Amino acid sequence: VAVLLPFLCCLSSAAAGKLLVIPMEGSPWLSMKEVLAKLSRRGHEIAVIAPDSTMLIDSSKVYELKMYPVPFKKEEMEELMHSLGANCFSEEPFLIRFLNTWNNFRKSSAMFQASCGSLLYNKEMMKYTEESKFDAIFTDPLTPCGQIIALHFSIPTVFFLRGIPCAIDIHAAQSPDPPSYVPRLFSLNTDHMMFSQRVKSFLISISESFTCSIVFSPFEGLASDFLQRPTTFTQLLSHLAGSIWLKRLDFDYPMPVMPNMIFIGGINCGQKKCRN
Repeated sequence: VAVLLPFLCCLSSAAAGKLLVIPMEGSPWLSMKEVLAKLSRRGHEIAVIAPDSTMLIDSSKVYELKMYPVPFKKEEMEELMHSLGANCFSEEPFLIRFLNTWNNFRKSSAMFQASCGSLLYNKEMMKYTEESKFDAIFTDPLTPCGQIIALHFSIPTVFFLRGIPCAIDIHAAQSPDPPSYVPRLFSLNTDHMMFSQRVKSFLISISESFTCSIVFSPFEGLASDFLQRPTTFTQLLSHLAGSIWLKRLDFDYPMPVMPNMIFIGGINCGQKKCRN
């Protein structure tokens, strides 16, 4: 956690700042909450905005919690999260895992897009964000609602994530991502690949552009309408406001990364029984 503080505290060490947190639902919140506790002890003022269907995000002395209504129930979110978790540990053949994951991401994308739309067009929440004059937004870009708000109000962003399907985070940060050398998700390859494995990795990378365009298209439409300019998911995260990428991963194999991408895999072990 100590490694995170210099990047999150965008002000000098003598001054406390105001941080707006728009978290990702599920286990990522458990790691994020530990960071917020540290920041609070250093005098920073923190506000967390979450949907009323949240499973884990609760009130705390560490931050002020603001909730907004969404068009689905907590039970629906819990069912989706359980399905996503089960598929992560599945030992089924690649094609089945791929199709199940694609289907789950499509469902989750629609649900998170509905939640994001409820926040963006909540006049009370937008007025609160504008009047509070936050110094930075701390968010998981897998659901880019925080980044949309950051661009709308010109607030700097700190990304806190494990990763985004199709290596969108890598592309958005303008880091090289050659499929012949960087293993693709679900390929089970390492960075030491034979020719056949490199071909497999390349073919998976081609399929990613198709599947992710479908999964993330609802966010692109929402962002374009709200910001009143055409934008893609990658362009949304490529904005200079997203200056720091805190990745909850270990550096498992050699791969090109940009200087503003910081690996903080150990933070996931901060709380018992916490998954990545």
